[in-house]
Amino acid sequence: MAFNGVFIGIMAFAIIGFFHPIIIKVEYYFTDKVWPVFLIVGIAAVVLSCFIKQTLVSAFLGIFGCTALWSIHELKQQTARVAKGWFPKNPKRTAATGGDRL
Repeated sequence: MAFNGVFIGIMAFAIIGFFHPIIIKVEYYFTDKVWPVFLIVGIAAVVLSCFIKQTLVSAFLGIFGCTALWSIHELKQQTARVAKGWFPKNPKRTAATGGDRL
């Protein structure tokens, strides 16, 4: 029996779950202005996954990279959720530091 598919599915689920609290914390402490970090990490991981011959490592990097790229969108959405009051905003951030956008 080959369990690579099941392992890759579990790995994808874990990576996506790992990014969820990261997005919340990044928006809370740094705002969504750090999205270029996710872009660089995502592109680097996806490109690197194309050159790795080992299936599981390549899949890990591909999933990780695509999740980092998708996190750019989620970071913007998290900013909107904070503005709606669904998540707490950092009280130490002021309008001068990019905290309030309204």
